[in-house]
Amino acid sequence: MAGNIKVFGHKSPDTDTTCSAIIWAWYLNSQGGKAKPYMLGEPNKETAYVLKKWGVERPELLETLDENDSVVIVDTNNPQELPENISEVNVLAIIDHHKLSGLSTKAPVEVMMKPLACTATLMYDMMGANAEKMPKEIAGLMLSSILSDTLEFRSPTTTPHDKEVGEKIAKKHGVDMAAHASEMFAAKSDVSDYTDLGLIHLDSKKFEVGGKNLRVSSVETTTPETILKRKSGIIAAIQALVKEESDTDDVLFFVVDILKEEATVLIYNDLTKQLIKASFDVDVSNDTVVLPGVVSRKKQILPVLKM
Repeated sequence: MAGNIKVFGHKSPDTDTTCSAIIWAWYLNSQGGKAKPYMLGEPNKETAYVLKKWGVERPELLETLDENDSVVIVDTNNPQELPENISEVNVLAIIDHHKLSGLSTKAPVEVMMKPLACTATLMYDMMGANAEKMPKEIAGLMLSSILSDTLEFRSPTTTPHDKEVGEKIAKKHGVDMAAHASEMFAAKSDVSDYTDLGLIHLDSKKFEVGGKNLRVSSVETTTPETILKRKSGIIAAIQALVKEESDTDDVLFFVVDILKEEATVLIYNDLTKQLIKASFDVDVSNDTVVLPGVVSRKKQILPVLKM
């Protein structure tokens, strides 16, 4: 097989998708393969902190894909989150923890999926005994991914197995999980140098709901007030984005308070009012709605969205 296997996750890369690409490329190479991790965008502050913490080089940006490229997709199977020509390349495997989303491949593909909180947890299982051979920096990336995707085990997506794997890695390598998670979330919460449009794209995924193509953006933070005070600018940026992106009908913007375990969603037009009213059965007379207990886009937002 010519060239490296390209390992990558979704656009608007977060900690799990970035670290999982690095972890799996390491594993393939440790088994005699030839693989290289990539990203489909710039990392967020938390991810950048994690890479620096564990002394791991930031993956290159994936500029193009050729039909002869062989790839492994991690942490997504949604074609809207992947390169436009993904169905034309040689997809060797998909490793994911999300629902099926209609990705088409040109040949049969190995698919590994489990309802876990984190792709990295699934990779731990797939490695079997080889997981014990992970160097500290790779194990650190795996632990960081688990803490990120579970919000330090606060998220309803957390399974006992995610927690068990995280605790096992932390114990082996002497990591204080609470302190490390606190540092990760502090890095994630520093959005001072993001533009309003940058906040929208920071963690944004596209989904079809009731015939509408939506961006569902979520910003996880320990200081939600710093984002909410920029509400008018964010709404203006959303309106400009919708005009510019022909395949986006609207944007739902959620600010997730990690510590209070609640989300605040912006309400700024008739469509967002209709969506939030129908989905969460709440009063939408104000320009924001607080949703107590809602922290997970995957489990608590996307499954209930309706017109």
